[in-house]
Amino acid sequence: MRGFYTAASCLALATAMTAFVAPAYAQQPPTRVTEGPRGAAGDVVVIYGDRDSSDPGAYSVIGEQEIAETAANHPAEILNTVPGVNVQMNSGQELLVAIRSPVLPAGAGQGSFLILENGIPTRASGFGNVNALFEVHHETAEAIEVVRGPGSVRYGSNAVHGLMNFIDPEPGAQEGQTLTVSANSLQRYRADATANFKTGDVANWIGLSVMDDGGWRNFSGVDQQKLTLRSKFGGETWNAVATLAAVNLNQETAGFIQGHDAYKNEDLATANPNPEAYRDAWAARANVRFETNIGDGQLTVTPFAITQRMIFIQHFLPDQSTEKNGHDSLGVMTRYDFGPDNFRWAIGADLQYADGYLKEIQTQPSFGGTPANRTFPKGIHYDYDVSTFTTALYGELDWDFATDWSLLAGVRGENHNYDYVTNKAPGTTGRFRVAPSREDEFNLLTPKVGVTYSGFNNMILYANYARGARAPQTSDQYRLQNLQTIQRLDVENIDSYEAGARGKLAGIDFDVAVYSMNKEHFFFRDSDGLNVPNGKTDHVGIEASLAGEFGEFAGGKFLWNGNVSWSDQTYAFNRNVAAAAEDIVDGDQIDTAPEWLADAGLGWQNRQFSLFLTGEYVGPYFTNAANTASYHGHLIGHLRGGWKFSDDLEAFLIVRNITDERYADRADFATNSERYFPGEPVNATIGVRIRH
Repeated sequence: MRGFYTAASCLALATAMTAFVAPAYAQQPPTRVTEGPRGAAGDVVVIYGDRDSSDPGAYSVIGEQEIAETAANHPAEILNTVPGVNVQMNSGQELLVAIRSPVLPAGAGQGSFLILENGIPTRASGFGNVNALFEVHHETAEAIEVVRGPGSVRYGSNAVHGLMNFIDPEPGAQEGQTLTVSANSLQRYRADATANFKTGDVANWIGLSVMDDGGWRNFSGVDQQKLTLRSKFGGETWNAVATLAAVNLNQETAGFIQGHDAYKNEDLATANPNPEAYRDAWAARANVRFETNIGDGQLTVTPFAITQRMIFIQHFLPDQSTEKNGHDSLGVMTRYDFGPDNFRWAIGADLQYADGYLKEIQTQPSFGGTPANRTFPKGIHYDYDVSTFTTALYGELDWDFATDWSLLAGVRGENHNYDYVTNKAPGTTGRFRVAPSREDEFNLLTPKVGVTYSGFNNMILYANYARGARAPQTSDQYRLQNLQTIQRLDVENIDSYEAGARGKLAGIDFDVAVYSMNKEHFFFRDSDGLNVPNGKTDHVGIEASLAGEFGEFAGGKFLWNGNVSWSDQTYAFNRNVAAAAEDIVDGDQIDTAPEWLADAGLGWQNRQFSLFLTGEYVGPYFTNAANTASYHGHLIGHLRGGWKFSDDLEAFLIVRNITDERYADRADFATNSERYFPGEPVNATIGVRIRH
């Protein structure tokens, strides 16, 4: 099985080599990212994106200018400007994600959000990771597309609550080079370099990002490097774009601090209870997107390869075990778009093979339980290999069935086969259960139907139904606890209903959506640390974003934008959790699900100067399932300014948490104790950007 790793590496290398020796291209790819007013998703057209402005469903697009101005050192700093999104920073580059959901940790968060790079998944569907956002190159992206709610039928497993699509610049679109360097008062140094150029008849784009973060907490430094290479080439009747991306992370990890409101204590906030913790990881991806016209339609074929490795100490668990995991994957995505503009079809077929492993080892002495049967035994807890094979077919119709009316309808079917082989003898030791080697099969069916009405000036109304689903993650299925039965888990699915409006009214860009979702077979870990395979949850909410301009002063203009989200996210089942006295009761709030989220900004800019003040609000939320412990929320402000000396040189200053608010990036409750990842204190970043 491990021999497959070599094949994946060879394809990645061959893809990269092809990108730089390919012949001339004859035609341009379809659409490109074009930036509209700040915060106006409907005015941005995304290449290889999931939706455009005429599609039903809620989505947001963060444009190139906002990505550059924000200069996010962590994905949360840019993604939390999107309504309905709550990314919690933990230590270093670790994170947890919420999109129209509670913040989902462990197995619950691994496969609930699909992460794409130029429309291609960054991981095989059964091998998700809650920290997978550190593997994408957000620093140099041209756009970030966030779909809120289940993805379209073009994407399958893992797009349960939503997806994020990180879109790189198109080779040859705008030649030139950019270098950005910055230094931060918290010992954080970063450089980002890009180049868009031609080599003969081949157009190329290169992006490189390097960060050295000393860590503001004790023993929490981070070194990170990201590289993306893209080339565009083609022939008389076809064109292609090849992409090679790689990331490396070496991180010292700071653990939770414990105690009531411990994050308010400066000494505790900078302390690290787990100085031995670390996370080392690397990942690489390669793909080539081929496009050609056949008849009156366009055929797109994208072979791709993925490889990933990670080793880290599970500092958040009592046993502090070391986990080693990795997977390699080969696949191909195909799609054929055809038909007249008012009756457009898309049909597709996807194949993906993946080969992965997981090993968990406890190095500290056994503890807990009785001497004859320790709850946390020293040694190997799990050691297994899993190969997966996924096949998918889908069809989608975009039909303008009447004046100003459009219907988008489709269905996707998927089959997932898992072949699991344990390298440790089956049985139960302490709280860990090892299942015998076995094979499992999962089938998914995800329909979607939506209508839009565009009869109003500069406004679109829509209504949309979609089902999201995910096959169990391999760690869900095969990393069992002692009280679990050995069984095939059910496919997790969610039914989403939403309606909304977006457009421009009285000079203000707006986007409003209301939704209701019901999820079944929800897989998560309860407060006893045991896996729950059959949970049910309900989710309702309203999201709104606005952006506009007003007034002029000193040759410049004032800009403003804001978004707000309200949600009610509740358990829809009962479960006794005796050991931790945290029973789950139907109708109770799900923990780590703030009712209110908001982000707003006000700024002024002219040809040479810009100044923006932004605020980020996270409302109160319960930190345990019993709804007996809570975090009161926080409001933090950021200030950024820019000075443009010439078309080729500019400087910027960013002050984050300008009021030095004591807050928690993540508040949690475990083993009858409050615990936190404290938020960063006030800090300043100064940098320069050079263009040529």
